[in-house]
Parts: sequence; C-alpha cells; structure tokens
Amino acid sequence: MKIIAPWRLWDIKSRDEEIDYAEARNIPLKISRETSYSKDKNLWHLSHEGLDLEDPWNEPMFDKILEMGVSPEQAPDAPTYVTITFEKGVPVAIDGVAMDGVSIIRKLNELGGANGIGITDIVENRLVGMKSRGVYETPGGTILYHAHNKLEEICLDKETFHYKQTLAIKYADLVYNGQWYTPLREAMDAFIDSTQQTVTGDVRLKLYKGNIIDAGVRSPFSLYDEEIATFSEDEVYDQTDAEGFINLFGLPIKVRAMKEGRK
Repeated sequence: MKIIAPWRLWDIKSRDEEIDYAEARNIPLKISRETSYSKDKNLWHLSHEGLDLEDPWNEPMFDKILEMGVSPEQAPDAPTYVTITFEKGVPVAIDGVAMDGVSIIRKLNELGGANGIGITDIVENRLVGMKSRGVYETPGGTILYHAHNKLEEICLDKETFHYKQTLAIKYADLVYNGQWYTPLREAMDAFIDSTQQTVTGDVRLKLYKGNIIDAGVRSPFSLYDEEIATFSEDEVYDQTDAEGFINLFGLPIKVRAMKEGRK
C-alpha cells in the first residue's frame, strides 16, 4: 500500500505550513496553532509530540493534552476494582462478562482513563538515530499488560518466564522498527504461543490515581503451592535439603576466594 506523507513528498516543511494548507482549503481542524501537537490516535493509544514537549525539561500540561483520560491528580478518590479473565493468554472477559478483544480494550480504556492509568512520558530512540520525546496515553493496554504479567507469574516456570522477558525487548524492537513480516518475528511468536497454553485464569486489579495495584490472582494451572511455600510447619519440604545445594551452588565462588587468598 502506497503511503502519502505530505511532509516528505510535498513542499510542506512545518506544522504552521500544514495549518496554512488546511485553512486555505477550508479543511476543518481540531487544533489551533497554539495546540498543534503532533498526535497519532488509534484504539490502542494516543501519542503527543511537539511544541513545549520538545524540551524534555518541560513538564507535560496534562490538562491541555490528555484526551483518553485524566491526570492522576484529577482521578477519583475512591479506587476502581476490575477482574480480567484470560484463556491461554488471551483476555476474554471483564468482571465475568465475556467480550471480544475490541470491546475489552474499549472498556479498559474507559476504566483506565478515568483513573489516570497509562500515561507515559518517554524519550524514545527512533530507528533513524534521533531521540524523540513524547507523551503517550495507553490506559487499556497498560492494564492488560500488567494483568497478563501477573497471571504469568503463577502459571509459568521460572526459566520460561525470565527468558520470555528477555525476548520481549527484542520483540518490541522488531515491532517498533516495522519488521513485523519477518521470519524472526514469526519464530518468536511460535515460542510465545507455546508459553501461553497454561496462562488461563483471573486477575483482580485495583485502579487508583495512576496506580495499578494487584488485588488477587488465580489459575487452575497455578504453579504456586501454598503447602510448599508456607512459613508454617509442614511435612512437604525438608529445609535441611537446602544445605547441600547451598554448598554446591557457592563452590565456584568459594574456590575463587581461596585462590585470591593464596595470592
């Protein structure tokens, strides 16, 4: 699909010239020259760049730029609870009500926005080499990522969970750099799909003034065993078993210290 980008292809060189072009042709604009932030909006998020945001020292004027929600200071004084249900890693219901993916994102955008969730101020590293400062609103996505990660904590084993987190950085780079249709992304998806077979359950969160607070998680595939993890007396786990492990696990460090001591 050919992309028509006026700034690259035409003789327009600034935001003021874009506004001049629109005004000369009676094209309605939602902005003025004083509020002409560069914004990109879709179901998932809204980005803000330009004007006073070009100086990283300037605090964002949330009352002036936010559209999907409010600042944490303006959020309600009472928390909002929400429970998200996942099946094999995919969100399927909110508060027990089954929904399709689009409806789930819209609902979480509404709940998150009202509670000041998902406002991020970052200086990102563009593919072309420059750094760019932007403020992002991603209320629904922020809640979903948090909930999904919380469920994975109890459903995935340690090595798989940690390795998946390592791959996440590379995966994000691929998407950000426009390399979606690549063999590597497809291969990484195969790994991720495999990890999600047991990521089924419910996550309860408390949304409060920009914060997402964990309020409960459960899964039929949970690897958490209260009998093993308990601090009370039990007959499941023998604490003395740890002694031999500790000696062997620390052996390389012990040997190195002995060698250093001899020097």
